Amino acid sequence: MSRTEPNHERSGTAVTPDQSEFREAMAHLPAAVNILTTDGPNGRCGITLSAVCSVTDAPPTVLVCVNRSSAMHDVFKANGRVGLNVLGGDQQELALHFAGATKVPMAERFTWDIWDRTQDVPVLKDALVTAVGTIKHTVPTGSHSVLFVEIGQIRTRSGGQSLVYFNRAFHRLDADPFVPEGARS
Repeated sequence: MSRTEPNHERSGTAVTPDQSEFREAMAHLPAAVNILTTDGPNGRCGITLSAVCSVTDAPPTVLVCVNRSSAMHDVFKANGRVGLNVLGGDQQELALHFAGATKVPMAERFTWDIWDRTQDVPVLKDALVTAVGTIKHTVPTGSHSVLFVEIGQIRTRSGGQSLVYFNRAFHRLDADPFVPEGARS
């Protein structure tokens, strides 16, 4: 245990983590870096996030977690259509822009020549994966909403590195698989 409190697990009393312990633990969970985008009658916006997970392939569905206090939360829900962009290792600066870490206004981000404008929502030309879909269900959970997105269109790019978030920092992950010492020829 990381704290000096007694271990109540043996007595049958569950020890629950506080928010800071939970956040510290989750910082050690590597995750792909994504930009979720939307466009429609309620506006155009995008946000960097790492809370994305596949749910099922029949029909192809992912879940995406968005903070309910985000100004963009309601725009995503109201538009109902989203683009999921899985970032490559060379797209850290873009992740920072859409995380709000820079002073670049939202509208200006969408004027850059990095967007494929053939879709009804913005998707990046050079993302590792772009997936366009419709929000089918929304489940509020604590501070976030879990958006279940049914994917209708997918494009993948082979090669390159993946951008992951781990230990509160961006890292590049090579596509080369791990080969144990004894298995090398």
